Amino acid sequence: MQHVFQEEISTRAQLRAVINEPGRKVSQKAIDHIDEICARFIAASPFLVVATRGGDGRLDVSPKGDPAGFVAVLDRKTLAIPDRLGNNRVDGFENLLSDPAVGLIFMIPGNGDTLRVSGTGRIVRDAPLQERLAINGRPPKLVLVVEVEEAFMHCPKAIVRSHLWQPDHWSDTADVPTLAEAMVTHGRLGETVPEMQTIIENDGRQRLY
Repeated sequence: MQHVFQEEISTRAQLRAVINEPGRKVSQKAIDHIDEICARFIAASPFLVVATRGGDGRLDVSPKGDPAGFVAVLDRKTLAIPDRLGNNRVDGFENLLSDPAVGLIFMIPGNGDTLRVSGTGRIVRDAPLQERLAINGRPPKLVLVVEVEEAFMHCPKAIVRSHLWQPDHWSDTADVPTLAEAMVTHGRLGETVPEMQTIIENDGRQRLY
């Protein structure tokens, strides 16, 4: 269903008539490399989100997580992100085969600031790098190497408004659907939800790395 709204913003002039141009402090904060400040943030981050775009124009956003500092800063222009065991969809890698553009957001639990990085991505197999990124003796099969074009720290307003790191503000999850429920329903699987939940839990125990 196509909704009709009172006004749809379709030009930059319309947009800036509502939202003022950013001030000097904000507009000048982006840099084109990973400096010491960005590297320190990355070293403390155990979680990031990777955005890619497929050949069909559809966007994909994928979470990545490991012990803090799992993303290697190879130099001022290059990051290396290990790819761990998953469900073999590798949507992001599939997208990179047709469009190398990539966006990253690094997060640190308890910290309201985030780090945004954008650039181009390559899918790499390199034995020394894979060994460097190994955990529990298990190197990743593939590495996402990002050539950095832009990096900047982002303000904490969204984290503050969402109370993301404040447990006393977290939602009641009693009625939140589980991955098992979604897989059985959306995939029209023959397994029951409890059976699927057991499969997921066993996979998490046996194939984390």
